[in-house]
Amino acid sequence: MAKSAAIERALDTADPSVRCYLLYGPDESGSRALAQRLAKALGPDAERIDIDAARLVSDPAILADEAAAVSLFGGARHIRVEGVIDACLPAVEALLEAPAAGNPVVLIGGALKKDAKIVKRIDGDGAAMLFASYPPEGGDADRLAAMLAREQGLKLDADLARRLADAAGGDRAVLASEIEKLALYADASPEHPREASHDMIDAIGADNGEADLTRFVDAVIGGQEALLERELARLAAEGQEGIPLVRALLRRLISLAAARTEVERGVSPAQAADRIGRALFWKEKNAIARDVGRWPAARIARAIDRLSLLDRELRRSAGPGTIGADAEFFAIARAASRKR
Repeated sequence: MAKSAAIERALDTADPSVRCYLLYGPDESGSRALAQRLAKALGPDAERIDIDAARLVSDPAILADEAAAVSLFGGARHIRVEGVIDACLPAVEALLEAPAAGNPVVLIGGALKKDAKIVKRIDGDGAAMLFASYPPEGGDADRLAAMLAREQGLKLDADLARRLADAAGGDRAVLASEIEKLALYADASPEHPREASHDMIDAIGADNGEADLTRFVDAVIGGQEALLERELARLAAEGQEGIPLVRALLRRLISLAAARTEVERGVSPAQAADRIGRALFWKEKNAIARDVGRWPAARIARAIDRLSLLDRELRRSAGPGTIGADAEFFAIARAASRKR
C-alpha cells in the first residue's frame, strides 16, 4: 500500500506508469479529494469517463477498453468508477493484464476491507497503486484544515484550525467547503493571502453545528436529563446522531480531565480552565470551570473509557446503534446529576 506522499505525488503528476488507482476506506470524501488531484493534473480540458460499478460486473471488458480508447477530441482522458466491490475484480484484472492502457483509472471503494480480493490483487502490482483514507482526527484534522486553508490563501492559527476541524466532524468534504466559504468571505487567494479570524467564522456560520452540539454536551456533563432528552430529539430531527455526538462529548471530557489534573495540583477551577486554554474550543472555558469541581478524576476516566468503547462499537455493522448511544448518554448524565 502506498504512503500518503507517494499516492499524492503519483496523482499530481499523472504518473504514466500507473494504470489504476484504488482509493478506498471509510473516508470517501478523502478518496474523492485524492481522485480530484488526478483530474487537476490532467488539465481542465481532460475528458472524464464515469462507469458504474454494476456495469463492470456485467461487462468486465469495458474497463480495459475504455482505458485504451482514444478521445474523440485528441485530449487527455481518465476513468472513474465509484462503489467498487470484489465482484469488479475480473474487470480490474483485465485492465492490469491488457497489452496497453493509456488512460488512467481511479476506483473508489469506500466499503472495501483491507483483506478484500480486489485490494490484495492491486497491492504490489507494479501498474497499480492503492490507498486507504480514514477520517482525520485530532492533530491530523487540525493540520488538514491548515493545509486546505493555505491552498485557498487563508492563514489560520492553531485555535482557528481546530475550530474548523471540529465543526466538520471528520468530514473532509465539509471542511473543504467551509474553508472555501471562509476564503471567499475574506477575499483571500494564493496570490493575496489573508488572515482568518473567529469573527469571520462567526459571520459565515461555519460551526453552527458545533454550537448545537455544545448544548448537548452541556446537558450530559451537567446531569440535566430533561434538557438532554430535548437536545437528542432536536439533533435527531436534524440528522445528527451517534458518532458525532460521542466524539463531541469525548473532546469535552478529555479537556475536563486535563483541567481536573490542574485542580488536584491546587489551582482553582477558573485557573485550571485558563491553563489548558490552548487545548480548548475557544468558548468552552466557562463550562470547564463550572463542571471540573464536581467531576472527580476517576469518574472522568470511566466516562472516557466507556465512550471510547462506544465509538468503536458504533462503527461496527452489528453495533448498538443510536439507541445504545443515547442510553449511554443518559447513564453518564444520571451519574453527573447524583453529584450535583
